[in-house]
Amino acid sequence: MAKLQHLAPHPAPSDRTTIAYARVSTNGQKDDLVRQVALLESFCAANRWAYEVISDVGSGLNYHKLGLRILINRSGSGEIARGVISHKDRLLRFGSELVFALCEHFGTEVVIVNASEESSFEEELATDVIEIVTVFSARLYGSRSHKNKAVMETLAAAAKDVSA
Repeated sequence: MAKLQHLAPHPAPSDRTTIAYARVSTNGQKDDLVRQVALLESFCAANRWAYEVISDVGSGLNYHKLGLRILINRSGSGEIARGVISHKDRLLRFGSELVFALCEHFGTEVVIVNASEESSFEEELATDVIEIVTVFSARLYGSRSHKNKAVMETLAAAAKDVSA
């Protein structure tokens, strides 16, 4: 069995920081993002951790979010002592276990403030199916609204040309 090796030495533990990571899916959830950040800041302050907050607005299926990439890169460079998230799905809807494994490999503790009790296989499967349907429904309706907006703009321009 192959053994993973660290590529670079990590900074001293006292030089490492805590990152509080918050994410919401849409700009319409900005109030939720503010509440999530406040929860994470309170939690970190109560534990007397030096921390900074990174937040993203984007789908839980989007692996290219800037904040997520910063979190992974900084964990890999050994800068982060711990990452704090409010719920497991705030990191990613799917694949968070891979990010957790990377963090563990690079010596970054992952703290989930509102960790729920273990779900049964059937409960997890039902939750995953609902999340997939929700994400793709939002994409479908979002693409339709974009098309509708383009049609409305074209009609408004045509109306303006006719009245001129």
